[in-house]
Amino acid sequence: MDSRPGTGDSPGVNPRPALRTPRRRPAWAGRNYSLLTGAAVVTNLGSHGALIAASFAVLEAGGSGADVGLVAAARTLPLVLFLLVGGALADRLPRHHVMVAANALNCVSQAAFAVLVLAGDPRLWQMMLLTALCGTGTAFFNPAAEGMLLSSVSGEHSNRAFALFRMAMNGAGIGGAALGGALIAAIGPGWVLAVDAAAFAVAGALRAFLDVGQVSERAPGGGLLADLREGWVEFRTRPWLWSIVLQFSVVVAVVGAAEAVYGPLVARDHLGGPAPWGVALAFFGAGTIAGAVLMMVWKPRRLLLVGTLCVFPLALPSAALAVPLPVWGLCAVMFVSGAAIEVFGVNWMTTMHQEIPEEKFSRVSAYDWFGSVSMLPVATALAGPAEAAFGRAPALWGCAGLVVAATALVLLVPDVRRTTRRPPAAKVPAPAQAEAAAPAGLTRG
Repeated sequence: MDSRPGTGDSPGVNPRPALRTPRRRPAWAGRNYSLLTGAAVVTNLGSHGALIAASFAVLEAGGSGADVGLVAAARTLPLVLFLLVGGALADRLPRHHVMVAANALNCVSQAAFAVLVLAGDPRLWQMMLLTALCGTGTAFFNPAAEGMLLSSVSGEHSNRAFALFRMAMNGAGIGGAALGGALIAAIGPGWVLAVDAAAFAVAGALRAFLDVGQVSERAPGGGLLADLREGWVEFRTRPWLWSIVLQFSVVVAVVGAAEAVYGPLVARDHLGGPAPWGVALAFFGAGTIAGAVLMMVWKPRRLLLVGTLCVFPLALPSAALAVPLPVWGLCAVMFVSGAAIEVFGVNWMTTMHQEIPEEKFSRVSAYDWFGSVSMLPVATALAGPAEAAFGRAPALWGCAGLVVAATALVLLVPDVRRTTRRPPAAKVPAPAQAEAAAPAGLTRG
């Protein structure tokens, strides 16, 4: 804030400048951005521990690796089923209302899961059902949240804003994973699930105070199916977008299976239980912070080329679990992969902010999420049978190989190699505009 001279001073006397008000946040970090960041921090503190808690709740109830995979699949299956509907609704309804409602569903489902585990003798189908409800909330939350975040940031500050947001979010993940692993070992997974439920309640309350007065109104579309068709046109006419989403349908599936199913099993059999696995996940979070700090100052010109090259290190954790490396080696690998994926994540969000019209962003984001997680339920459900058929180590080496192969293939797409950063004002017209007038020609909705 600029200082102003005092009034009533005699001529020839220097006016006393007013005291400067300390700036608590950057000028570009407005109310909505700050609330969204704070809520994400609270949510990640709870959810990173809860992911570990869910796996060990199944194991402590006498479940097998296949049962852990089924519970993980139950969490991700609703993402596949409801993401597109969630994205369309987020472009039609006030996004903050969708976010708060989704947080409420997450809170209730995790609280019920906690009570079930604390009461003793949870059944597999009960854990799958409650986990599926939590996944349903996530399916409606994610497209709305990404649209709300991008609308809170101006183009010239987007790289720094996304890096800071992800740094805060992933920093909370470090504490959540490490604390969650320690708490599971000390008092059991049920209390960690209860903490996650409370975190969703607090985050929902914060998001209820978002100011939508400055968000431009979006014109109503021609119905839910018409909105989905428009989103599909935006998605399929951008080769860089659909090719990377196809890549991540493989990457997310195999990395998710390794983390949700094989990781806890390797930790139980070779690393000493949930606490070392929580520490390893915390090192992944520390890596994401390092990557975010780097992206606060680094603005690579070829956004997607740099980002895609940083996906290759995601093969390292699966390889480390296949060996398996000792805890210190696994932690080092997790740190490197966390830093690398954060570089990709900031470049990806910057590209989306640059290329996708704001009024259609939630729908396009829904197709992004839908494609990226579409194979995750299948991979987590098949992780146990794959271990039984081929062995744990060969299955993990297969996960690492698929990450490398999918990432190498996407580099063959010219737009991935050539997409460059542009000045904020140089937003190009959407390539879908020429086709938007002829939705009848679409073959997929």
